[in-house]
Amino acid sequence: MQTVSPLSPDIEQPLQENSPAAVLKRVFGYDTFRDGQEAVIEHVCKGKDALVLLPTGGGKSLCYQIPALVRDGIAIVVSPLISLMQDQVEQLKELGVKADYLNSTLEPEQQAAVADKITSGAIDLLYVSPERLLQFGFQQTLQHTTIALFAVDEAHCVSHWGHDFRSDYRSLGQIKSRFPTVPVIGLTATADTATQADILTQLRLESPLVYKGSFDRPNIRYRVMAKYKAFEQVVDYVKQQDGSGIIYCNSRAKVDDLHAKLYRQGFRCAAYHAGLDADERELVQRQFLTDKIDIVVATVAFGMGINKSNVRYVVHHDVPRSIEGYYQETGRAGRDGLASEALLLFDEKDAARVRQWIEQGENADRNAIELQKFAAMEAFSEAQICRRQVLLNYFSQFSDSACGNCDVCLDPPKMFDGLVTSQKVLSCILRLAQQASSQYVIDVLRGKQLRRLQEAGHNQLSTYGIGKEQSDIYWHNIINQLVHKGLIRVDITAKAALRLTEAARPVLKSEVAVMLATPRLEFKPEKKAKLAPANYDRTLFVRLKHLRKTLAEEHEVPPYVVFSDATLVDMASKVPTTLNDMLDISGVGQTKLARYGDAFLQLITDYINKDD
Repeated sequence: MQTVSPLSPDIEQPLQENSPAAVLKRVFGYDTFRDGQEAVIEHVCKGKDALVLLPTGGGKSLCYQIPALVRDGIAIVVSPLISLMQDQVEQLKELGVKADYLNSTLEPEQQAAVADKITSGAIDLLYVSPERLLQFGFQQTLQHTTIALFAVDEAHCVSHWGHDFRSDYRSLGQIKSRFPTVPVIGLTATADTATQADILTQLRLESPLVYKGSFDRPNIRYRVMAKYKAFEQVVDYVKQQDGSGIIYCNSRAKVDDLHAKLYRQGFRCAAYHAGLDADERELVQRQFLTDKIDIVVATVAFGMGINKSNVRYVVHHDVPRSIEGYYQETGRAGRDGLASEALLLFDEKDAARVRQWIEQGENADRNAIELQKFAAMEAFSEAQICRRQVLLNYFSQFSDSACGNCDVCLDPPKMFDGLVTSQKVLSCILRLAQQASSQYVIDVLRGKQLRRLQEAGHNQLSTYGIGKEQSDIYWHNIINQLVHKGLIRVDITAKAALRLTEAARPVLKSEVAVMLATPRLEFKPEKKAKLAPANYDRTLFVRLKHLRKTLAEEHEVPPYVVFSDATLVDMASKVPTTLNDMLDISGVGQTKLARYGDAFLQLITDYINKDD
């Protein structure tokens, strides 16, 4: 157990009252609430129910953590992942909050010790799984305990309309009937209109306050690139980035393959998926949180429990199955509010495979819902208008103004008369008897000297070499656009052969016009959004980060648990020289001030004096 040194006697002690505002400052180190937080917190503190929809990094946790510290009794937080529980508890303990979790990773004697803390009132917040909460024995324990509130995190898991429906969550409505006087708060970052309504019904919330904050994460730049040579694209992109990143793939095999290739290239990376044993997954997560590796290549099994605030980029190597999933995964970037980026590599063949997987599901009704959600994801990927508008409109946050911080806004697509270009592709597919994959079609168009083409006699076709002036990636992009326009379909039952649709006929006959977007063929390093103070001392910031890493290792916690990047930026901007000054830094509360304040102040003082 770490000890907290007493505060220096010269520091101004804030009032030790237990109002939400006082707790916000004293424990968490913030002067003001974010939009919506105060209303939700006041509502729950009065013993009333609430549903909170806020983006990842938008401050959802405070909406139940502060009422837990204000109200009498213990707050029970339902969480879907063990890693999420452990991460939250670790951060709360670092803030001086009495928090714990109860799950299957604990030995029987450890579980008994936590149970003793529950009955003795020695815990303010307890994190449990939905299965644990619904156990008869656990509920018997709670019947003899003062309960401050129930919080259902990742509440979209309750709804069968949600992208991540979990049957264990479905029974959580029992809470209200068994503990009718205890407030229940549901929280999620990803819920469309149908899911929101279903959460209210399933949790049986009574006269709830529903707070729906903005889903916008303005610090995240959204980019979509046509997927062609995916590994080279990933390497090219990652080399341009600073800091930590996550790369998502749709299968374990792809994760292992991409990780092995990146590792051979010298990147500090690790693989994460459900096929690894628990110890391996735990090690990867810990290495990522403590900045011992820079990149995690993962399936969607990774991330929900990761509260690492300084992830600077998220790459989707393959197209996600829903907007909600994409939004949740990209939301793991930039939780500290600093400039971050989300890149999606999109390929119509990937999309066709996803559609096939969904259609092969056993539940027809569920398949229909998932196909509808995937269609929205495809529309986002193919958008020719501001991507943030498409994203926000999906969540019914309608916007008619462009964001200025996505690839479409920063580099609007340039349209050209694509009739002849389209005819070259369609004619080539036709002459190959609609049996060839996109790469084979491209090889013919470019007139490549390949044995397989010559043996098949395809070097004698009239379309052989008619596209030699353009690159492979150019033609790959054009083919994808023609798929998007409905002129070509990808037949994944025939090794991804390209087939013409009826809509291709009038194009081949020059009866209709075809406008295409000029393909983007390379990554352009783009200016980062200016979200950090322009005048903060970058040299001091680097030294503060180094000190943070040293202290994190000493205290055996991840660096961001000591202080976030945003807090260090604030220090490097305001340059505090006293303990009172340090309390004015965003994210510095009394416990962290007592624990780390002297060390950071000493570094800052030495830095200033050295400059003098």
